[in-house]
Amino acid sequence: MPQILSGKEVSLSLNEQIAARVAAGKAKTGMVPHLVAILVGNDGASQTYVGAKEKACQTVGFDSSILRYDASISQDELLAEIERINQDDTYTGLIVQLPLPNHIDEEVVTHAIHPDKDVDGFHDINMGKLAKGHPGVKPATPYGITLMLKHYGIETQGKHVVVLGRSNIVGRPMSLLLSDSSETGNATVTICHSRTRDLASYTRQADILVVALGKPEFVGADLVKPGAVVIDVGTTRVEDTSRERGWRLTGDVLYSEVAEVASAITPVPGGVGPMTISGLMMNTLQAFERKYA
Repeated sequence: MPQILSGKEVSLSLNEQIAARVAAGKAKTGMVPHLVAILVGNDGASQTYVGAKEKACQTVGFDSSILRYDASISQDELLAEIERINQDDTYTGLIVQLPLPNHIDEEVVTHAIHPDKDVDGFHDINMGKLAKGHPGVKPATPYGITLMLKHYGIETQGKHVVVLGRSNIVGRPMSLLLSDSSETGNATVTICHSRTRDLASYTRQADILVVALGKPEFVGADLVKPGAVVIDVGTTRVEDTSRERGWRLTGDVLYSEVAEVASAITPVPGGVGPMTISGLMMNTLQAFERKYA
């Protein structure tokens, strides 16, 4: 059986570390980090995610605010609210939960958040710093994955990592973090995507396989090198009539097959999901510490 890489376990450990640093910061400054989340509309998944982030803030001792707006809010009104938060020093970090209604340009909204408060790590300035290997805010999910690898002592130095997916949220920044000159970097990284020919010839070389495609159970045992570490970033609701709610969360990896050949694997749910929130909490804490150090 493979080692199960539990995001829940890692997040509990990180929460203790974060809470201790928050307490130290409060003793020094009289303040604590304050994370603001903007939620537009009534998307069920978005409400669940924001609620989980609010709970995480309570756990580590952050202040938190959720600003809810009707889906009919105009782009200009939303941008004005973002600028208000940018200018308010009582707020440490700001996230705008995606997706947004079709009439709002997500890129414009992302760039409106001040880079110092962009604790999701999506702003072009933060992405540019990441690409150049400069200190900055790292995208929360890839950052959380590196925290998981560190927790479990999974070596990346000199390893061959294959990343399936080239999104700006996971795939591209993941490749940059793992190839960076750092404790959880120095890997040789290959990015594969929908146009990659003979995909198996790449994935079966991977010492560490990171799958972020959004295609349920796409990766079976035939695509995995025996003994590889498999990180499944996918979370898709698929129909399941055997469950009362009528669906279940499924990753991009066919877990039952891949667990037979991998040396370590993340479950879905309970794997990368909690690490995304841990990455967000760490980013918010670091933004606070940079300001008040």
